[in-house]
Amino acid sequence: MNRHFFVRRNLARLVLRLARWRTAGQVPSKGILVGAPHTSNWDWVLTMLLAWDNSVQIRLLVKDSFFKGPLGILMRATGAVELDRSNPGATIRTLLEQSENDETFLLGLAAEGTRSKSEFWKSGFYRISRQTGIPVTLAYIDTPSRTVGWGPTFSLTGDVGADMDRIRNFYADKRGIRPELTTEPRLREELDGS
Repeated sequence: MNRHFFVRRNLARLVLRLARWRTAGQVPSKGILVGAPHTSNWDWVLTMLLAWDNSVQIRLLVKDSFFKGPLGILMRATGAVELDRSNPGATIRTLLEQSENDETFLLGLAAEGTRSKSEFWKSGFYRISRQTGIPVTLAYIDTPSRTVGWGPTFSLTGDVGADMDRIRNFYADKRGIRPELTTEPRLREELDGS
């Protein structure tokens, strides 16, 4: 392990211990990470601590407005990737090209797309996983147990309803920092059968 990861891991463990949070689960080598419930900006901090505790780099897609000024320096330093919402496909294509040469490739997405309650999740994670064959990993935050962790990793079947039922079952007992803002794991595609 290089010095950079060693320092980050020890820092993450110290911060988690002081905040009385813990990490759980096993980190996958490759995955499209679905992080939920996403109800607070603290989710990003906890996700970074989870990655650092496990000595891995998550390419966390973050909207481009967070990369303005000094915050942008911090975002880039932690491995966040600027997502140009006017052309998200270009960012995704570049990242997926990198994944072909990377033994460890973890692309993080907040499927809820916002910290506010909404009707549906964004389906980008589903499309990317199906198009590339990279499995989905369900990462999570559970405030009552003060746990941030790696959930199951699995390949999607293409049966959107069945795949989303599996995702809903996993997240059913997870509570975010602001649970009233949680969006139920549901894709618009489940309604129209696409």
